[in-house]
Amino acid sequence: MPRLDRDPPRHSLVRVHARAWQASLAAQPALQGEPVLRDWAARGWPLIARRALPGEAAGVPLGLPLPPALGKRRIAVTMPADAIESVFSLPSLHDAMAGAPLSWQATLHHLVGVAEDFQVEVRVFGSLAWQALTGLAYLGANSDLDLLWTLPARARLADLLATLAMIEARAPMRLDGEFVRADGAGVNWRELHAGAGEALVKTCGAARLEPVATFLGEAA
Repeated sequence: MPRLDRDPPRHSLVRVHARAWQASLAAQPALQGEPVLRDWAARGWPLIARRALPGEAAGVPLGLPLPPALGKRRIAVTMPADAIESVFSLPSLHDAMAGAPLSWQATLHHLVGVAEDFQVEVRVFGSLAWQALTGLAYLGANSDLDLLWTLPARARLADLLATLAMIEARAPMRLDGEFVRADGAGVNWRELHAGAGEALVKTCGAARLEPVATFLGEAA
């Protein structure tokens, strides 16, 4: 069992003990009408770290989205720290791509190659990630591809952003997602590509405007 000295980093996946999950469901009658939730933890399916809501009870804030067939409802729970079984990263694009539509495959292979060329990691969240993690049908005809990129060498960032824009222009899906620092703070890739002086920086605790240079760790 991991010792949690703080909440899991943003975008972390979290498995909880099945008994603790059952206790959480029993305390929330509104969740008991969703059969897929009953065995969620017992199947080894994770939840994802999220921002705490105002006035929310103490605990580790976690969530999950239900698949479209069940209304795409977003489930928010708080779990005690001792309910956490493990904390781990989102799936890599390479590992998740097998479950994507055939029409996406050429774009996904291209993106994996771009990550290798720029020496960065690219992971998936959103519909493709949840489909890969659970085997449930999350992807639809209008689904976006949500990607989480680590930052490249500063001198190569503009080239990587331009490459993403070029790939999206030819892709069968919309590319969404963020570039993230080592501490988990992230900025939408479109904001960085737009070249504005400030961008919305999201952390597990807040979202705030910040100079792009500060986000990138540059001197003022």
